[in-house]
Parts: sequence; C-alpha cells; structure tokens
Amino acid sequence: MARKPRKKDQTFIRPAEQADIPVLVGFLVKLALHVDGGEPQILKRREKRRLMEYLATALTDNDKLVVVAEAPDSKLVGMGYIYIWRSQGIWEHAGDLEFKSGIIDNIWVEPEYRKLGIFSAMLRELVAFAESSAAHELILEYSVANKEAEATWSRLGFKTTGVRAAAFTHLVKDRLSQGGDK
Repeated sequence: MARKPRKKDQTFIRPAEQADIPVLVGFLVKLALHVDGGEPQILKRREKRRLMEYLATALTDNDKLVVVAEAPDSKLVGMGYIYIWRSQGIWEHAGDLEFKSGIIDNIWVEPEYRKLGIFSAMLRELVAFAESSAAHELILEYSVANKEAEATWSRLGFKTTGVRAAAFTHLVKDRLSQGGDK
C-alpha cells in the first residue's frame, strides 16, 4: 500500500510499522476508555506488554492489516485494524465452501483530527484488504452506549444482526444457584 495523502489535512494512511506499536497501544487505551466512558487510567505493565505482542503479531500476519494515519509532522493520529476470519460451510450440499469475513477490530481517530476524512480513508484501506482477501462480509462490534459509532456504522450500511451480551461469571453462577434460570 502506497502512502496516500489526504487533501484536507495532508495526513497519510500507511501500513503500521513496528516503531508505531507504542502509540497504537495508546490508541487502544483511548478507545477502551471512550467506549467505557471512564476516566483516564494507567494501563498495567503486563497488559501493555500483551497489547504490544498482539499488535506485533498482527503486523506480520498476512490475514491481518493495521493501518495508521500520519500527520505531516509524523505524529500518528489514527489507526485501523482488520483481520480475516474463515469458517466452513456446515451444510452437506454446500461442499467444501470456505466463508471469509473481514473483522474490523479497532478503529480510532484522535478527536482533534476527526471530520477530516481520516476515518473514511482508513476504512477504505481496510475494505480493500478484505476484498483482496476474498472476504465478502464485514463484521464489527461497538458499544450500544456509543451513539456516535452506531450512527456512523449505520450510515455505512452495517445492520445489527445479533446481540452480544456480557456478564461476570460469578454473577451468573450466583443467579443460577438462586434459581434465576426459571
């Protein structure tokens, strides 16, 4: 992928590099806090190491793409991450079909760089990667509390196809022991 300048702000979209990883970890932290709506916190060293390894692995995997948005002063101002998920057809008449989906795992643009087309430019690269990998479907998750994300993804044609619910294991265990499944 060649470096592509953005007209409005001259930001370039390019594949992420090893040297970008510490900044990308910072973006993932900001994204998590944005989704959670929580106050800034300090990431545990162990978790920071895990995220750095996770991203380093993504940079070398042909089924994954991490892109960054780089401002003219070389400051990174955004990131996008997609990976290809493969599944087999389950019906006998389908034969040996393999279905491929592009999973958009994380996408972030620094607040002061939003509304400049950076999100769309990164998303175009992620979609092109999915197409070049023969993935005909894009899947993503976002928090129902994140109305900005919901509006953006809906405008782009994403439709809710299910509901993902979460609960703490101990809570479910307690409720089951109290007959909460009746």
